[in-house]
Amino acid sequence: MNTTSAPATSAASAASAAPAVPKRKPARDRLLQAAAEEFYAQGVTGTGIDTIIATAGVAKKSLYNNFDSKDALVAAYLEERHREWLALFEDRLANAETPTARVLAVFDAYADHANAEYRDGWRGCGLLNAAAELPVGHPGRAAVRAHKDEVEGLLRAQLAEIVEAPEALAAHLSLLLEGSMAKSGLEGTDAWVLRARGLAEALLHP
Repeated sequence: MNTTSAPATSAASAASAAPAVPKRKPARDRLLQAAAEEFYAQGVTGTGIDTIIATAGVAKKSLYNNFDSKDALVAAYLEERHREWLALFEDRLANAETPTARVLAVFDAYADHANAEYRDGWRGCGLLNAAAELPVGHPGRAAVRAHKDEVEGLLRAQLAEIVEAPEALAAHLSLLLEGSMAKSGLEGTDAWVLRARGLAEALLHP
């Protein structure tokens, strides 16, 4: 009886039974995740590079291999927040079956944003919070403005299915939305965003 293959078989079985070790995220991804957590919780100016590095669990060299400066990291953080919100909106839009629902999908996406998990709780729009800390002329402020302009453009595009001249109403709903975000951030809940959604719906169906 040949038994020479038994140890190899046992070793193979043991290897296949061993739990897979999770692959570690690239340093850039970990730095962006740390920036999102710390910038949102402590503010952009209140968060130093050393805090980002410690939270990400990377060497300082890794940060500067991926970002030229803190400003570059801030810019990447703002862009990532923009993409996150667009993904929420696209999910809502995909399930909106009427023109009105497609307009309200913008408000729903902001409510989803408010209900995401945050280490120290919801404290308002991360983009506006960052812009408030940045000096006039900083490219980060332009990035935030571009995001807000795009949101108004999305409202305008959906309103075009309902009204002939959507510009004024899109501006109205944009201001309603931003005001509700400011109030929601102060109170730490989505209550004002949902209230603004109701007001928007009433404007669409007077």
